[in-house]
Amino acid sequence: MKKTPLYDLHLAAGGKIIDFGGWALPVEYEGILKEHETVRSAAGLFDVSHMGEILVQGPDAEKFLQKMLTNDISTMQDYQVYYTLMCYPDGGVVDDLIVYRYKPDHYLLVVNAANTAKDFAWLKEHEEGQVIVTDVSEQYAQLALQGPLAQTILQALTATNLNEVKFFRFLPGLTVSGIPALVSRTGYTGEDGFELYVEPAKAPELWQAILAEGQKHGLKPIGLGARDTLRFEAALPLYGHELSPEITPLEAGLGMFVKLNKADFIGKEALAKQKAEGVPRKLVGFEMIERGLPRSEYEVQKNGKSIGHVTTGGLAPSLKKNVGLALIESQYAQEGETIEIVIRKNNPQARIIPKPFYQKRYKKT
Repeated sequence: MKKTPLYDLHLAAGGKIIDFGGWALPVEYEGILKEHETVRSAAGLFDVSHMGEILVQGPDAEKFLQKMLTNDISTMQDYQVYYTLMCYPDGGVVDDLIVYRYKPDHYLLVVNAANTAKDFAWLKEHEEGQVIVTDVSEQYAQLALQGPLAQTILQALTATNLNEVKFFRFLPGLTVSGIPALVSRTGYTGEDGFELYVEPAKAPELWQAILAEGQKHGLKPIGLGARDTLRFEAALPLYGHELSPEITPLEAGLGMFVKLNKADFIGKEALAKQKAEGVPRKLVGFEMIERGLPRSEYEVQKNGKSIGHVTTGGLAPSLKKNVGLALIESQYAQEGETIEIVIRKNNPQARIIPKPFYQKRYKKT
């Protein structure tokens, strides 16, 4: 397994290490539910150094990314961040990713760890014009500081007024505890917070500095388990669950990130056709009416007929309810509709409810 620069610190802190897509990462330190609550009530620090980074540079960088990505990159400003997807010609998803724009000829793509090699190969395969695509994952470690007290903690470590870092914006030259960092107001928890990109050799020092400063505010290191329950409550998609080569962005409810009015991009024709004809499946949220714990890949039925599957399910700690996300046939996707989740030999009932389960608390002003 690959190790992040923070591996030894995870062990020292009692992190329970698992194999996560070939990376040795902590799933928890003191319990998923406790860590989940820490992020919702105070703040948590995550090691997300396994994520991939791909640099796209050159005079034709914007034009190239317009072809490769579903969102409209031409509307980005310098030091702005966009969420977007990369699709196959049939509309299935190569990956969902974050784009950082420095200038019109300089972009950083942050991609899912398990997809880094695949994404890089896909971009290189379609590379054209005056553009250079480079996998720079080895040059970055990434820390995520998330929760309502994230800004209070980070502000004590930098002279830069963090109110200048607006939602989905970034500053590339911040100094945090004496360490140069790219800092963005982004995250994957439904809470306000920041993601920090630093030189790998500096990551342990920064990790320890943030934890030391945050200790008096209740900051704790958080594992992948709580990262998943936090994003699940906020109904943020996870590649391989809510998105895949077999699931389109429109089916996943991400149509706002698919700009069908822009010039051609890979997958546009298929997605435009799907939108015009009606999306055959929809991602819905549901809560269990009867006793049962829904899990990923469990079959969903309606009156004994198979209509789809659970993409993510389990206990939502903030709600203290068993809930799930499911991809089902559109005709059954109305809020208030009852469905059945096939759990072993039982088919407990569930009710379709609005997403997200947890109201996001981003700082947007």
